[in-house]
Amino acid sequence: MLAMQGRIARGIWALVLASLVACTPTAPPPAATSAATAAVAQPSVLPTARPSATPTATLQPTATSTPFPSATPSPSATPLPLGPGGLPYPLTTKSLEFGVAAHLFYVGKALPLRRANEAGFGWIRQQIHWKDLEGPRGRYAWGELDAVVNAVHRAGFKLLLSVVRAPAFYTANGGNGMPKDAKPLGNFLAALTKHYAGKVQAIEVWNEQNLAVENGGRVSLADAGHYVELLREAYTRIKAIDPNVYVVAGPPSSTGITKASVAIDDMSYYEAMYSYKGGVIRDYFDAQAVHPGGSANPPDTMWPDNPSPARGWTTHPTFYFRHVEDVHALMVRHNAGDHQIWITEFGWATRNSSPGFEFGNQVSFAQQAEYIVGAMRRTKERYPWAGAMFLWNLNFALFKPRSHEQSSFSILNADGSPRPSFRAIQEYLTSVQVHTPPG
Repeated sequence: MLAMQGRIARGIWALVLASLVACTPTAPPPAATSAATAAVAQPSVLPTARPSATPTATLQPTATSTPFPSATPSPSATPLPLGPGGLPYPLTTKSLEFGVAAHLFYVGKALPLRRANEAGFGWIRQQIHWKDLEGPRGRYAWGELDAVVNAVHRAGFKLLLSVVRAPAFYTANGGNGMPKDAKPLGNFLAALTKHYAGKVQAIEVWNEQNLAVENGGRVSLADAGHYVELLREAYTRIKAIDPNVYVVAGPPSSTGITKASVAIDDMSYYEAMYSYKGGVIRDYFDAQAVHPGGSANPPDTMWPDNPSPARGWTTHPTFYFRHVEDVHALMVRHNAGDHQIWITEFGWATRNSSPGFEFGNQVSFAQQAEYIVGAMRRTKERYPWAGAMFLWNLNFALFKPRSHEQSSFSILNADGSPRPSFRAIQEYLTSVQVHTPPG
């Protein structure tokens, strides 16, 4: 799992934890989902399809890491076509940009946004629940989301919206999850893009879609192809409204587990996404989101060549921040190396009492600061294919108990004061001069 994203039910964690032996698992636990709040013409210009790569065999999770990537961006096999609006395709950031995941629904927005600016972040990532914004069918009620988007915009940040949880009347089983048909998602995203024109710079289409909890309780490898069809519709409809909006492909959770009621191994899921219909996904997203785990492992460690000295959660690549390298290598194999990776969640838990997040009890506030900045530095210096990275999280400690894992990932205390990680991030981002304060 990407440990930072919080809420698989206790029953699922009990199932997973039962498979752990002597604190060191033989297979990684699944990720949890991030904490969250809550008819347009087709475009006349779409990216020209590029030659499809020959699909590779489905990957099985192994305990070997991908060789360290080159520090030189992967060249495109063919000249990149122009995308919608005559813009370069895919859209890319010119250099690595930094953001933070925040919870801004029904809470005071001034303090967290001020702190995000003080730290030096240029982006805010906010997850939204589609089911809270549509109903009945085709009727959109933006409500509190207006206040969130406008506050972020006034504060001078770029905004990434992560869209999850379809209304029950669009899902196959009447529960939370991806919609059965792609068109309603396209309609919603087109309406959202139009409503917030100029205020939303990126849209992440779903979150950790390889988890059963994100799919009404069950997941299969076949869902990866369905997800590509959803992404295809989403990209087409968003770009019809605003070609400048980055369309970010949803990140499978970093997990080595394959069990229908829990998760699909992330590398198998990525493989299925990128193999579907000869690699058609390449023409329908700008950046691939990735959620590399951290557990209690320093960001430069990796299994098996340079394993962490931590106790437990060390014997599989999905427990490590450097698992992002495996995802990039897969994209290159599928002729998608011209697409950037956006790390839309990363971070390290500290002491907490949430089942499945016990690794955080090994991480002090000082170590959290060291690991976060180490991951930022490593990404900027060694991953030229990374376009943006978003810390998980800014302010969940303001409304979650200190013992809750979501609170333990925060860089602010319950009273809004900075933790050591906040100060370390502030110092690092000031040193690399990546953010011009709003105003």
